[in-house]
Amino acid sequence: MSGTSGIGPVEPGDGTHAWDVPEAAAPARARPARRRAALLLGTAAVLLAGGGYLAATRPHRPPPPEAPYPAQTVAFSFVGGRSTPPGAPRRSFSFAVRMTVMDGPPVTVPRMTQPYAGLTLTEVPHAPFRTEPGSPRDITITMHVTDCGTVPKDAGLPFLDVTLRNMRAIQVQSFILGSRYAQHLSHALKVACSNS
Repeated sequence: MSGTSGIGPVEPGDGTHAWDVPEAAAPARARPARRRAALLLGTAAVLLAGGGYLAATRPHRPPPPEAPYPAQTVAFSFVGGRSTPPGAPRRSFSFAVRMTVMDGPPVTVPRMTQPYAGLTLTEVPHAPFRTEPGSPRDITITMHVTDCGTVPKDAGLPFLDVTLRNMRAIQVQSFILGSRYAQHLSHALKVACSNS
């Protein structure tokens, strides 16, 4: 029989060996590994997306309310006259006021003053002092007349300037202590300046 026919094994070509396996016929060992990696990446993406959705839609607690300004929580009232402490200068007089912190955090008083140029003021307890909510504090104030010509003859609506501080703010607040305080102050000033 002459010529070539299609019968018989295929011979390897130039530069090839019989034990080389073509790529297309390679066993599919790498395919399951690629599938597993793709499946893991897909699962991770779904979990991340689901976690992000849950975090975004979860109800958030509102932030705690801010503490009130100190001037909104403090009240001052006139208590009455007090004995002038020993050693006070001539033309001095004393009285008591009550400080009440109604709610919120504690309030500190760093300073107390009054508006008249001819008067000085000292307080006991000495500033700064702190007052807790629900624990009223009596403060004894001693005023000393330094110049009778600059104090009012009739104190109509006298007030105290009080610096207040809490965890939210520092404020200076003027407190009008009412008619009893006005009468007491006017009388005390007349007595203090009567010998001038």
